[in-house]
This record gives sequence, structure tokens and C-alpha cells, in this order.
Amino acid sequence: MSALARPAAFAPFLIRNYRFQWPADLLTSWAFEMETLILGWYVLVETRSVLLLTVFASLSYVGTLIAPVFGVVGDRIGHRDLLAMMRATYATLSATLMTLALTGYLTPLYVFIIVAIMGLVRPSDLGVRGALVATIMPHDQLIGAISVSRTTMDTARIAGALSGAGLFASLGIGPAYVAIFSLYVVSTVLTLCVVAPAKPFPADEVAGGALRRSPLRDLREGWAYVWTTPRMRAAIWIAFLANLTAYPLSNGLLPYVAREIYGTDQTGLGYLSASFAIGSLAGSVLLSFVGGVPVARLMIGATAAWYAALLVFAQMQSMPTAIACLMLAGFSQSLTMISIAVILMRTAAEHFRGRVMGVRMLVIYSLPLGLLASGSLIDAIGFAATGTLYAATGLALMLVIALHWRADLWHLHAPANAK
Repeated sequence: MSALARPAAFAPFLIRNYRFQWPADLLTSWAFEMETLILGWYVLVETRSVLLLTVFASLSYVGTLIAPVFGVVGDRIGHRDLLAMMRATYATLSATLMTLALTGYLTPLYVFIIVAIMGLVRPSDLGVRGALVATIMPHDQLIGAISVSRTTMDTARIAGALSGAGLFASLGIGPAYVAIFSLYVVSTVLTLCVVAPAKPFPADEVAGGALRRSPLRDLREGWAYVWTTPRMRAAIWIAFLANLTAYPLSNGLLPYVAREIYGTDQTGLGYLSASFAIGSLAGSVLLSFVGGVPVARLMIGATAAWYAALLVFAQMQSMPTAIACLMLAGFSQSLTMISIAVILMRTAAEHFRGRVMGVRMLVIYSLPLGLLASGSLIDAIGFAATGTLYAATGLALMLVIALHWRADLWHLHAPANAK
């Protein structure tokens, strides 16, 4: 390992706060992935409806509509405190599901209700943790810190998917939820161990009464800040497009693909989910060791490769080839999402980071829209045609975005490509 590569990958762990936040994020991500797989399979088996499966997956993202509000709250009370409260909420809701499952009262209706409540909070977790990383880390270590932080999600999709499938298959949903509840509790405790500025407003703004200003005004300022900064607006549009047309194919629809296309069980579903995560983990690890990349160019190239992999995946009729396509898609997806986060966090002023990431989380609402549309399209034209339509449309629109903002994204000396 070169002397230049070593600091980018391991320097974040020299920061005490990062040593607590990283495992807290890891355990939360593990619990997320286990819940998504277990409940998705439960809903599909109990209802036998791909449309209800997409409704279930969509409910997990209803909170994206209020994500900017979480950004305002984080900028006011501190991202650490907000994140701890959110994770305590996950623990409470998972305890409710665990109790219903162990007592035999669990039904798809209860799952929909609890997932809808959790969906109000959960979509903002990624944005708040990103803002907290940017707060506790030095600016020159941000790419490495965000890349290593991304591995919490990638390893979770591998370990969480496989362990969730194994626990569900061998012990049932109740015991599996005991493990999920425990992960949420420990992650909450670790989050509380992070020592970060409670109120990230600059001192002069605090003295001037910034915290007494209208939250609506803060929200408008956040929107204006993103919308008037070309490189941030371009990154937000690419994030919107990816959630609308890419993530439905590799996330919410996997239970349907596993059961109806490949005729496999929840273990096969775990393999499909884990293969995407293995590729994503490889991308995160690679970027954590490689410094000095033009981030905006990387975002464009990785997004194009992601859609290309999904175009091929939509045509696959066997598990091994599908797994290979998902690994490539996961690798490209990781580079895309890290690039978007780095562009936003490098550009945003410290006291705007929560609101900027709130806007970033808001665009995730395109994911449930894409999921709901895909459920109807699959019933009408089949999965292969739907997947091809989504990937081809996404690739074409991404190229339009790159062309429109080429001066801010492609020019080597543009601020978004700063090394």
C-alpha cells in the first residue's frame, strides 16, 4: 500500500468522533437491510401481489417529503442529537414489530402501518449522518471519510441481507426482529458517544438571533442556496433521476425478481441483494484509497456505467449472470453516490449542510414514484421491458443533465472537479 493511499483510507479513524459514528452507522445500516429484506419477503408471500410489494417499498420513503425539515432541525439542534433521536425511534418501532411477531398478531396491515411511520424518519438518516461526517471531519479528509462511511451501507447489504435471510428462514420473523431491535439500541448508544457541535450556526449568527428565526425562512434559504449553485443543482438532479429510474430495479423489486423471474426463495433473494452490495463495497473501498480524482467527471461516468449494467440486468434469465450484472451496477452506484455527496458537502457552507442534505434526501421521493409506476408497468408489459425502459430513459436524461451543466461538471478546472 502506497504512502499516499494510506491516509485517505485510514486517516478518518484517527478522529475520535469518527470511531464512534462509523460503527453506529454500520449497525443502523445492517438493521435497515435486514428489515427491508425480511418485511419485503413477508409482504410478497402473504399478499402474493407485486403491486402491494411496491406499495410497501414506497412507504419506506414517504419521509423524503419532509427531509428538508430534518435538515433545518439538524442545523438548529445539532446533527448528533437529531441522529440519536431518529435511531431511538427505529428501536421503538422495531420493538413493536418484534412483539407482534413473537405473539402471533403480526399481519400485513400492521407491517404497512409501522413501515409508514418509520418511513417518515428513516429516509433522512443518510443525509443527517453525511452532515455529521462533514461537521466532525477536516475538509481535506472529506472524500476518504465519506467513502469509508459509505462502506457501512455496502457491508450492511452483504451481511444484513445474508444474515437477515438466514435468520428469517431458520428461526422465523420474531427471533429475526430480536436481532434487529438489538442493533438499533446499540447504534443509538454509540451515536450518543459522538461529541460534536450542538449548534452548527456561526457564532455571529447565533448572537444575532439566527436560532430564533422562522424555520420556514431557513427552509427557503436552503432551497435557494442549492438552486443558485449550478454544481449542486446538477448533482441533485442526477440523484433525483437515479432514485426514479435506477434504484427501483436493484432495490425494491428484488423480491419480485427473485421469486417470479428466477424461482428462488429468500436465500436466493439474499444472494441477489448481497451481490449488489459487494460491488458497491468494492467501489467505496477503491475510492477511499484513490485520491485526487475529478469528482464531477467521476459522477457522470459512473452513472452512465450504472445504467448500462441495469440495461443488461433487465434481460438476464439466470441467477449467475444476474448476480454479475448487479455487482457491476453496485460498483458504479457507489461511485455515483459518493461523488454526489462530496460535491454537495464540499460546496455547502457549514451552517447550510443540514439543509443541503435535506434537499438531497427530498429527491429520494422519486424512488417510491418509480416503484409504484414499475409495479403497474410490470403487470402490463413484464419485468424485462420495464427494466429496459427505466434504464434507457435514465441514461438519456443523465446525458442531457451532463450536457446542460458541462461547464460546471466536465471542465477539468471546474470547482466540482477540484482535487
